Amino acid sequence: MGKKSKRYRAALEKQPKTPLPLNEAVAVLQKYDSTKFDQTVEVHMRLGVDPNQADQIIRGSLVLPNGIGKQQRVVVFAKGDAAEAALAAGADEVGQDDLAKKIKDGWTDFDVCIAAPDMMGLVGPLGRVLGPRGMMPSPRAGTVTPDVGKVVAEYKAGKVEFRNDKGGNVHAMVGKMSFDTEKLAENIRAFIQFVEGLKPQTVKGAYVKGIAICGTMSPSVRVAG
Repeated sequence: MGKKSKRYRAALEKQPKTPLPLNEAVAVLQKYDSTKFDQTVEVHMRLGVDPNQADQIIRGSLVLPNGIGKQQRVVVFAKGDAAEAALAAGADEVGQDDLAKKIKDGWTDFDVCIAAPDMMGLVGPLGRVLGPRGMMPSPRAGTVTPDVGKVVAEYKAGKVEFRNDKGGNVHAMVGKMSFDTEKLAENIRAFIQFVEGLKPQTVKGAYVKGIAICGTMSPSVRVAG
């Protein structure tokens, strides 16, 4: 582990030893903030799922009630009316073969990739580039859709996408440190409740084992379940 800054170590000394109710946890986290930039806030949930079981994969997307405080860059694979709808909704780039070549050559200067169903033959081979970055369009995540305009608008409004990692944890950006405490807590609560609603029937024992929130350069605060 790299050497922590004096600011980080000072914040770590104030870290609560026990989980806190959500609103209190958010307030404590915001008191850590002494950086010169507006830190991104993330939520991390440790789940009691077996990521090796296909029926226990936790994946989805939702529009947070107060956005994420960041303008997401969205690219879309579409043609005809779908392409026009994507552009009208605010897509940063829309294309077909030209866009596929650009990405295949290594360009990934975007946050979300959306595709119309009839574009998947073109998008499929890009899995080697987009897959490791978590940006491969997928029907399950809602990024392969005939209504590309609607989905572009959702991501521009603050939609987040997530999938459990190899340890069974899910992570998501939920806002900025500068958010009003109530609004940040509302975003986090919406994410937690959404993930809780995805509990697989095959999970034995506790589903949510732990929840923590943190900033880009701040220690975490555990949230009481």
